[in-house]
Amino acid sequence: MSTTLAAPGLKDTAFARLESEGRLLNPVLKGATKKPGRFGFRGELALRFSAKLADEARPPELTCDQVIAVAQAGDARLPFFAGYLLNFAHLKDVAEVLGDTLSAGGKYFLFCNNIDLSRKYQVPLKGALFYVLPIDESTVYNELLELLYLERNDLKKLDTAGKTDAVADAALKYDVTFDTITYEEGLALMGPVRNPNENRPV
Repeated sequence: MSTTLAAPGLKDTAFARLESEGRLLNPVLKGATKKPGRFGFRGELALRFSAKLADEARPPELTCDQVIAVAQAGDARLPFFAGYLLNFAHLKDVAEVLGDTLSAGGKYFLFCNNIDLSRKYQVPLKGALFYVLPIDESTVYNELLELLYLERNDLKKLDTAGKTDAVADAALKYDVTFDTITYEEGLALMGPVRNPNENRPV
């Protein structure tokens, strides 16, 4: 009988609780990347669930979309997370759902559809510092490439896991600072919430 230890899986990472709660939805990536011990997720993060009727599976009430995140085997914290929010107000939902997976040294980027296109902020919540950036008719992936000075052509030959590694590696080195505001100040500054069916990034 073989006594070799099983390779680390998602359950050995900061994704474990999120997975067990059924929050990692519609993945285009949910598994090992090219880096040893690293796991990646690209998809949607369920923030609020609809009330269940009998055994009917209903879509969540609220999600953080276009999520790109990585976790390391044996580490209970997420080093990198990025996603799209229609409304800045839902930053609090993201922070509460990620909760104990956040760390003071992590790199967390949220692209919001209702903040001034000329502004970028840092917002402390739940012991972590979130980069809050505007987005308009683009995607989180494309915005990250631009923010992190990554050349799209250099990544074209990579698969989804390889692209996720490249973005995460660049994000982990990102150390630009922006104006720090509180969540409450952000609520006062944010604009109206747009119709999610108009100009929604795809």
